[in-house]
Amino acid sequence: MIPLFKVAMSAEAPAAAAEVLGSGMVGQGPKVEAFERALAARVGNPRVVTVNSGTSGLTLALRLVTGHRPASGGEVLSTPLTMEATNWAILANGLRIKWVDVDPATLNMDLDDLARKITPSTRAIVVVHFAGYPVDLARLEAVLDRAEALHGFRPPVVEDCAHAWGATYDGTPIGAHGNVSVFSFQAIKHLTCGDGGAMALPTPELHQRARLLRWFGIERSADRLSNPPDVAEWGYKFHMNDINAAVGLANLDTAERALARQRENAAFYDAELAGVAGVELTERAADRTHSFWIYPMKVEDRAGFVKRMNEAGIMASNVHERNDKHSVVRGFAADLPGLDAVAPRVVCVPVGWWVSDEQRRHIADTIKRGW
Repeated sequence: MIPLFKVAMSAEAPAAAAEVLGSGMVGQGPKVEAFERALAARVGNPRVVTVNSGTSGLTLALRLVTGHRPASGGEVLSTPLTMEATNWAILANGLRIKWVDVDPATLNMDLDDLARKITPSTRAIVVVHFAGYPVDLARLEAVLDRAEALHGFRPPVVEDCAHAWGATYDGTPIGAHGNVSVFSFQAIKHLTCGDGGAMALPTPELHQRARLLRWFGIERSADRLSNPPDVAEWGYKFHMNDINAAVGLANLDTAERALARQRENAAFYDAELAGVAGVELTERAADRTHSFWIYPMKVEDRAGFVKRMNEAGIMASNVHERNDKHSVVRGFAADLPGLDAVAPRVVCVPVGWWVSDEQRRHIADTIKRGW
């Protein structure tokens, strides 16, 4: 069976982790600092803070931009087509979710619907670069400009970049466009630490707060014996450790090679599947570089498609289910015609670095024969 996901682990990673294990410094230390510098160089943003998971990063990001005050009419506008972690971070901050529809062409947030739904109650906006395809950030800025003119404030934006390591918008890496951006380095992401994440911050003030709040609000470098630091704002235990950072450092080049191969495989599918009956591909815009963490498409009779793929030894799945149908968020129900139209049709086929030329040919030919 050709899998949808595999772990991209460098041959050097075990020795790098073993070195840390034998060093006596296994918590947050010099490897974390080195990994943050390396990430900052790759993203093009010097203000990078690592955390122990992408979910922790999202929770902390919303804390930073909303102030963690109890919800009093406050809501966060978000997409329901994502991993639940995106939206559960909103609930963890005591805020309400206000669903924004999905653009069927991109599977990202429908920015026209977003523009309609910003109100004085909006505390933040969370966008997801679904599958690694960047949201139209210039159009998003125009929406924020309009909101500022109408309501007198500019809602802060959190970019969920869990799928988007290595993606770019208008030639600039995702993570360097002036919003709080959160990456995931969970096991099956392009870049893995085993588990972990990182936040790329737009200002020195947010960078400093993130550094403190990931570890209880305490300045780790302070002299806690002769000059104990005051905690002005309580925080969490969200920091990364040197074991995960060492694995991440060892995997940086592996991730770049994996990303390049996944783009090659995606380009092959784009060419082979264009115009195939019953298949609709997602948008490709010239101002964006896709990272193709997954390769989504829209098909007729998804159940039949998945059955046919499995019979041919190919894993296929929608990967993420719409979040708005969970009972925990039933109270936030909304009319989402774009999502209703596309959610039953979304399916992904293997596109990863492990998919050989012969396997991708087999996948494309199986799809073209029908189901």
